[in-house]
Amino acid sequence: MRRNRTGRPGDGEADGMRVWGGKAEAGVFLGVAFVAAGVLGSAQPATGIPPEVVQLTQFGPAAGVLAVALLWPGRIRTRLAGALPAREPGPAQGERKLWLLLTAPMVVVFAAGAYAWAHGDAVVTDPRALGHPFTLVVAAQLVGACGEEIGWRCFLQPLLSARFGPVAASLLVGLVWGAWHVGVFAQDPAYAAGFLVATVAMSLVLGLALERVRAGRLLLAGGFHTLVNLGMLLFMDEESGAVLPMVLFGAACLAAAVPWLLRTPADTITAARRGAP
Repeated sequence: MRRNRTGRPGDGEADGMRVWGGKAEAGVFLGVAFVAAGVLGSAQPATGIPPEVVQLTQFGPAAGVLAVALLWPGRIRTRLAGALPAREPGPAQGERKLWLLLTAPMVVVFAAGAYAWAHGDAVVTDPRALGHPFTLVVAAQLVGACGEEIGWRCFLQPLLSARFGPVAASLLVGLVWGAWHVGVFAQDPAYAAGFLVATVAMSLVLGLALERVRAGRLLLAGGFHTLVNLGMLLFMDEESGAVLPMVLFGAACLAAAVPWLLRTPADTITAARRGAP
């Protein structure tokens, strides 16, 4: 092994070891996230937990993060840096956080409005008709969304962004996130395409919005995810397999991603952080 004057591995070897380590962690995370989602989804009927309240598959990414933590316990704190609120807050970045949380209802309003115009009537579900207290649904949706986002936006996104930059990382995470919803591909191809456009576009929004946020990333990503899910639950009917609402949802997400991309500094778009793991 070639070493530098301090007796440590040379810079090239150290970089290679970090890259290999990152690939191994990403591989374990993805493998467990996909398998755990399938297992949890199959087990859900036996638990009696209504899927309209929370889908257990959402905790697949959390299981992937747990697997990485068990295999590489010394690295997980670094990997999840910024996921939780900090005791000593850093820069406020309040405007960025506010715009992120406002983007979610804007996506829903655009998609639902376009669907109402095309459909000839608005699709609205009374929260009282859900069969479960709406407060329970909201709380469970947030917990489920955080079960996903601790993997997608708090672990995988920073891991890839350090090597490829935030935009490329966001696109990759969005594609994986979409593919992880394997049931979507049993639907009409246009439905699946609309869904993939939505996941990639939302991943781009989240990746760019959270790139410089150093604390509270999990609740911000989970909050965005929850607001979108609740909006779709109350004002769209894409769960029926109808193609048009899903295509419009994808278009709305894409339109929402454009301003985030345009207002991102050029040096941030392609820059990968040095010392990529």
